[in-house]
Amino acid sequence: MSPRRPSDTEPAQQNSPSVEAAFQAVPPELIAEILNGELHISPHPARPTLNALTNLSSLLVTAFTFGKGGPGGWVIVNQPEVHLGPRPDKLVPDICGWTRARLPQAVGGPDAPEHYDLAPDWVCEILSDQTRRIDKVEKMRIYAREGVRNVWHVDPVAHTLDVFRGEGRHWLLVNSFAGDEKVRTEPFETIELELALVWSE
Repeated sequence: MSPRRPSDTEPAQQNSPSVEAAFQAVPPELIAEILNGELHISPHPARPTLNALTNLSSLLVTAFTFGKGGPGGWVIVNQPEVHLGPRPDKLVPDICGWTRARLPQAVGGPDAPEHYDLAPDWVCEILSDQTRRIDKVEKMRIYAREGVRNVWHVDPVAHTLDVFRGEGRHWLLVNSFAGDEKVRTEPFETIELELALVWSE
């Protein structure tokens, strides 16, 4: 699924200077995002969200970044700033990943940009009362537009995992899991993921 790009006859919209200035002025204790030209501000994750984010990321990084107990071949990052589209939209996914084939060099060093401008292959949003609407609506539309292959929605309170696959400009709900299930699901089906470990404290 290839990202959508504006045609030669379709002028690219830009974020207004006032929105960009407000985005830059948001203090670091808050998370700022620009979605479809509008500024959204949310608090850093509360304990249930942060717990699930940390646990899930640790499991996937071990297997898919370091290749311990899994195949490796991925770059997985927590809460990066990702710029997508010509405007651009500026998003902060809770966790996202790129295959090494698409992002062959780890980002680092003094000349590395502060953000990523390549759409991830996989995104995970940890749902909370503060972010649920934009995670399930605005962000999903942007991810579909940019060709993200898979999105996971994790609810750390309900203990659920919903797995979506991009189908053109739409999303297919591939599967839903809950509780302490042990699951294999795309794009990480080569390992068995114990959901009990995701919810553990």
